[in-house]
Amino acid sequence: MDKTKEFLKKIGIVESYNDFESDKRFKDGGQYRFEVPGIQSPRTMDALLKESSKNNIFIHRVTQTKGIMMLTDEEIGEMVNLAVNYGCELFLAVGPRATYDTSATVHTKEGSRIGYRLRGYDNLVYAIEDVKRACELGVRGILLYDEGLLWTLNKMRKAGEIPFNVHFKLSAHAGHSNPASAKLLEEIGLNSLNPVRDLQIPMIAAIRNAIDIPIDLHTENPKSTGGFIRHYEVPDFIKVAAPVYLKTGGSVAANHNWDTTEKEAIARIKQVKLVKRVIENYCPEAVPSPDNSSCLSVPE
Repeated sequence: MDKTKEFLKKIGIVESYNDFESDKRFKDGGQYRFEVPGIQSPRTMDALLKESSKNNIFIHRVTQTKGIMMLTDEEIGEMVNLAVNYGCELFLAVGPRATYDTSATVHTKEGSRIGYRLRGYDNLVYAIEDVKRACELGVRGILLYDEGLLWTLNKMRKAGEIPFNVHFKLSAHAGHSNPASAKLLEEIGLNSLNPVRDLQIPMIAAIRNAIDIPIDLHTENPKSTGGFIRHYEVPDFIKVAAPVYLKTGGSVAANHNWDTTEKEAIARIKQVKLVKRVIENYCPEAVPSPDNSSCLSVPE
């Protein structure tokens, strides 16, 4: 296999090794940031951010997963204002996906492999309209599930059709889990990659070695995607994956699109607090991004 490995090395893909440590950082010098996903409404977001402040924990990114099309202009406006006042990123998910259109295939066991990707020309147009609407309302972070949509939106960003400072992150539901896929996604405009949730540390290290953009890693998961909790692996996440977003609080939800309640939002902060304890005890030298960093994709 040596010749194959030699060629991969020439194109920037090398195997990981036991003592690998990432020397890459966020632009503000931080190694890690906290992200709480699955916050679907302004009321829940408000409860989450208030609880984080009460516990002296800064949340760098809040992510909504159900879809922009599921929110009214007023709700998006409220979430934008909450993010601006707090100083965090707000990422909203693209709405039309295979699970939302007329696809019957996606609801079958084998058909579920198509994930949340877009079907046909019209759904591509609808998804772009969803993104443009969010951007017009001030959002500067978009959660994507489709590589073709990423490619298109990057072209639009370069052409000035959408704001130059909007950031794109790709969901774990897109199913990417190797360094070649990661390099491809970075090359077509991705700003933040969420690989599949169950990658082993050497697998994560190989992806980090290949790309410079942040990696988003689940420290825990809902039952629908395995239910496993990886709090004690967080020091290794930071060591091999920096700059990394630690996606925490997922175990509170039953599934990806769970409508988190205000009570559950508070419970998500408890999970962040547990992860923070692990960092303070086992890798206190790790450097978080500063609160209210100027490098965050805060709404405008």
